[in-house]
Amino acid sequence: MFKKYIYALLLVTVVAVNAVFPQSYGVNLDTVKSSKYDMGKMWTFDYPPVDYLNETYGFKPTQEWLDHVRMSAIRFANYCSSSFVSGDGLVMTNHHCGRESVSQVEKEGEDLHKDGFLAMKLEDERPVPNLYVDQLVQVRDVTKEIHDAMETGKTNDEKVEKMNAKMKEIKDKIEAETGNRCQIVTLFNGALYSAYVYKRYTDVRLVFAPEDQAGFFGGDPDNFTYPRYNLDMTFFRVYDETGKPLKTEHYYKWSPGGAKPGEPIFVVGNPGRTERLNTYAQLEYRRDYSYPDVKNMLDMLVNTYTEIIKNNPEKGKELNNTLFSMSNSQKVYMGMVKGLNDAVLMAKKKHFEKTLRAAVDANPTLKSKYGKAWDEVANANVELSKIYPELYSYSSNPRSASVEFNAADKLVTSALKKETLDPAKVKALYKNYEPELNMALIKFKLEQMTMKLGKDNQYVKIFANSTPESLMGSSVLATEEGALNLLSQGPDAILKSNDPFIKYSLATNARFEEIKKKAETLRNIETVNKELIGRACYEVYGVSIPPDATFTLRISDGVIKSYEYNGTIAPPKTTFYGYYDRYYSFDKKSPWDLPERWINPPAEFDKSTSFDFISTNDIIGGNSGSPVINKDAEIVGLAFDGNIESLTDNFIYTSDVPHTVSLDSEGIVQALKNMYKLKRIADELRAGKIVSE
Repeated sequence: MFKKYIYALLLVTVVAVNAVFPQSYGVNLDTVKSSKYDMGKMWTFDYPPVDYLNETYGFKPTQEWLDHVRMSAIRFANYCSSSFVSGDGLVMTNHHCGRESVSQVEKEGEDLHKDGFLAMKLEDERPVPNLYVDQLVQVRDVTKEIHDAMETGKTNDEKVEKMNAKMKEIKDKIEAETGNRCQIVTLFNGALYSAYVYKRYTDVRLVFAPEDQAGFFGGDPDNFTYPRYNLDMTFFRVYDETGKPLKTEHYYKWSPGGAKPGEPIFVVGNPGRTERLNTYAQLEYRRDYSYPDVKNMLDMLVNTYTEIIKNNPEKGKELNNTLFSMSNSQKVYMGMVKGLNDAVLMAKKKHFEKTLRAAVDANPTLKSKYGKAWDEVANANVELSKIYPELYSYSSNPRSASVEFNAADKLVTSALKKETLDPAKVKALYKNYEPELNMALIKFKLEQMTMKLGKDNQYVKIFANSTPESLMGSSVLATEEGALNLLSQGPDAILKSNDPFIKYSLATNARFEEIKKKAETLRNIETVNKELIGRACYEVYGVSIPPDATFTLRISDGVIKSYEYNGTIAPPKTTFYGYYDRYYSFDKKSPWDLPERWINPPAEFDKSTSFDFISTNDIIGGNSGSPVINKDAEIVGLAFDGNIESLTDNFIYTSDVPHTVSLDSEGIVQALKNMYKLKRIADELRAGKIVSE
């Protein structure tokens, strides 16, 4: 009775205080301050934080160290990070980065996702079609060239046009000059520009991949969590033009014992994209409009794919990769939406913006150049929000609309422009057609349109009294044959068709083109003024804070440490004992079941070996497969995930709770040598070269 009374009293007090002060979780939002590293610690190799590292860790990296670390890290295709871990071209990345490659090299009668892939000899390593890795071999500052080009533009549209043209010109010139690939990288929203020159390797072969159940142990429930027990690793090898293992000067040596808690460690990889320098108005727009819609779409897709696999287990192998990707994205957007609705987080973002604007306003020169930029961005986002419901409803893309909506869009657009539409583009829409998914997409689109435009909207009424089932049953676009037949009849037949999807696309086409142009103008206003804000940030803070991530190479510092969670304390490292504990604790059931070889481990397999660890390094999507190194440039781990607390890192970074989950280097060798008996690779990691077969 006493506890109930105290609880009731506390509740009344909190409600009363919240009514007086703008608070969240008992925090007075007016007192919330931003911190220096809210922008994170994804440092560029263009502007390495040498002094910061010296002050923080007593470690001052030399240019030789930085160049070696940069050249040892490689970008894995266009979606992950990786690294050279031997002088014979051995490459390490995550299992979830290599899943697609495993499927590509699978031979008839094999089930490599279930059984794993082990190249017991060098000649067993399998080439992966179309796989490549990129090594950053040169960085050039091209800021002045691009800024000068933009200054010749008289309007925002012209400035963006001039910027894009100059970037392409520089890219083409460098590629012709070097024979390598070039990417123009935007830093601080355009305050700085760099040309990144990459050497591409295209003969990449699979060496080792664990079973899916080992590489994604715990499945979606354990995804974005810690403590973690996951063997998320895969090894490849790069071969040279002669078909021999690539001899590379730059690679990471293997640490003799891994990293200890508190020791400085570095994640070197290619974080995807962050929005930490976005204005408060931009974050509000994402919070209130675009991100909730992406999350809703992902919720629908995850539910639909889960149901399809449940009802059709034979499709699991084909669709599990897609479901994993969708589930992963779902959690990311769930976290971002939650973060943007966190009043304390948003208060920190508002304070950072307020502080930066105050610094600009206090300097007449800066104020004249940048003072109006925030208001311009805010006004553009207000105007975007007014047309967003229509923009969202009239647009069509393969991931959020059915084949009927997408086919109608292509057919009507070509018919109105009197252009010849390649039948192959129509056929592509029906590739991997899944009736249950298509039905769900129609239902989702109709619901979203009705919600955003209202049931009395003239365009929504086109589908009045129709169900997804009736639409799929009556539309000529429900089948590839029907769509191709309509296309073959020519533009007039398309425009006169009574098909509801054609009628909707035709009715909305003019208005959609109108608001698309308006949206483009507004986004150009945003782009130009975002760059001005980036320049202002650079002039005030210099490179003491890092720019947003751009899926280009970064180095992030941190330490392994424990933290409080769920009323207890998370260990800084886990062991293989925990792996087996979860297996038995969940009654050996999926997704905590073990691959067959793991159930009765060999006597020499040491379960007390460190398996995974948690650290304060700053990572985000794209960092998957990043090497974790110590100050001697030795491998101590392999980054593969963040925890739940990391899901707001797109907007803000906090180091009070560690966010990065990695495989321990000792656990990697233990698994290779004593579980998989792949001694030749374990030995190569330790020696830095091929030593045994």
